[in-house]
Amino acid sequence: MTPPRTDADDLGRRRFLTTVALGGATIVGATTLGAVDADAAFAAPLVPLDPAVPRGAFVEGRILRIDGGVLDIAGSHGERARVRLTGATSVWKAGVATAAEIEAGDGLYARGVPMPDGTVAADAVWVNIVNLYATVRGIDKDRLHLAHGTHRIVGRLLPATTSASYPGTAPTSDLSRLRVGDAAQVLGAWRPADGAVDIVRVSVGPPPGGVR
Repeated sequence: MTPPRTDADDLGRRRFLTTVALGGATIVGATTLGAVDADAAFAAPLVPLDPAVPRGAFVEGRILRIDGGVLDIAGSHGERARVRLTGATSVWKAGVATAAEIEAGDGLYARGVPMPDGTVAADAVWVNIVNLYATVRGIDKDRLHLAHGTHRIVGRLLPATTSASYPGTAPTSDLSRLRVGDAAQVLGAWRPADGAVDIVRVSVGPPPGGVR
């Protein structure tokens, strides 16, 4: 019998899956950011075009509750924060999404401007975003079985969304060239309900430097 998953297990899994480095990023307008996608989240920090725009704040953690347009966030290291969604906030959740799709229990990375009331007015938020290097250990019709060290992850393939990128080629919806044993970077969205990952893109090839 599989033991029940605990809050500590969930936190450890989220810390592992949300391996992203956005700290120190500066605020940019949504139009400067362009489409809110996984690539934008993992791009190098962007510099504001307007020198009057203050240096932004970065918040990461799990959403404890939602009060209107304010998200109460518990950070991975015990800190607390409140993120305010506005009509200009861009939302990514395995694709362009709306604020109504954000749920308590989701993991979140947000970039925005600190406000006098202590909240961070979000310019963009990435919900349950995952970026990891893994090895393909199994391929089914609707999922990939992935391994990263001792972690075993089920990656769900989304028919209208998932793309693959092979060395020297542009992203494509053709996943037929994936092979068991491939090293790959996986961008996607974590599913808090079952711990799986909805795969947005799988890029075949080793991580930078070739060292896993």
